[in-house]
Amino acid sequence: MPHALLTSRAIVGEIYNRLTAGDASWVSRYAMKINSSQETETYGWLGQVPQMREWIGGRQPKELREHTFSIKNKDHEATLEILTKHLRRDQSGQIRVRIGELSRRVLSYPMKLMSTLMINGESQLCYDGQYFFDTDHAEGDSGSQSNDLSVDISGLAVAVHGTATAPSVGEMQQAILLAVQAILGFKDDQGEPMNEGATEFEVMVPTSLWAVAVAAVALPMIDNGNANTIPALDKLKITPVVNPRLTWTDKFAVYRTDGETKPFILQEEVPVAVDAIAEGSELEFKEKKHWYGVEWGGNVGYGFWQHACLVTMV
Repeated sequence: MPHALLTSRAIVGEIYNRLTAGDASWVSRYAMKINSSQETETYGWLGQVPQMREWIGGRQPKELREHTFSIKNKDHEATLEILTKHLRRDQSGQIRVRIGELSRRVLSYPMKLMSTLMINGESQLCYDGQYFFDTDHAEGDSGSQSNDLSVDISGLAVAVHGTATAPSVGEMQQAILLAVQAILGFKDDQGEPMNEGATEFEVMVPTSLWAVAVAAVALPMIDNGNANTIPALDKLKITPVVNPRLTWTDKFAVYRTDGETKPFILQEEVPVAVDAIAEGSELEFKEKKHWYGVEWGGNVGYGFWQHACLVTMV
């Protein structure tokens, strides 16, 4: 008995099911999701809220520091074409594979957009008018601060030395700790600690640095038997994350992931929707094919640079 024809309703339902069950990976840990209702959103709230003070002489309200940082929504789509003869010839197994691939690409799309932000972080402006990764961020009473570190690994006190593109485990460990230390020391526009109480950090690396990053974070002993301090940290969790989209060879980034605010913004105007031109359509009649389209309206942008630190090894 032939198998039942895979209908457009079943295909659309399969796409929705896979999108619902899918994992957005690190996006939710790195980005604040903001619902949008207009073409462009302007973020005037990216300054800091008031610090408590002794009540002397009445209340002193503090307005949010105004910034002109804006993110414009864009429309995005992906469309899968399926020939009706493939449906008729009971190719549903292969079609479901393609449905899975389409769903995976939709779920990974925010990671693609955000990875581009990371790669361009030293040349694109964020809310304070500086590059996202920059050496001279300054707001109010913060003083000049850098989240764009250049680390001469040859000068680090380690037993084994490598190169900028192939650092030793000890050099990688020290470079990671320098980035975490920088994030912990950042101050807000009132001179108050920005990351006081931070306990969770992720080290995002390109594939070429993944193995050494894992070793630097997890191995109890490194470089000729020296003790690794990172696994012994009681109140700090440092996790390596590989991002194959990164084109860096001598760089990695550390992000704080346990804050209420995040280093990036995921702005959404139109949630992911699936539609089809299928049975009974003019497309089917004239060209013997169906189209299954996914669309999303939104964009990504830079949030709080104080939750991120780029390290370039030299």
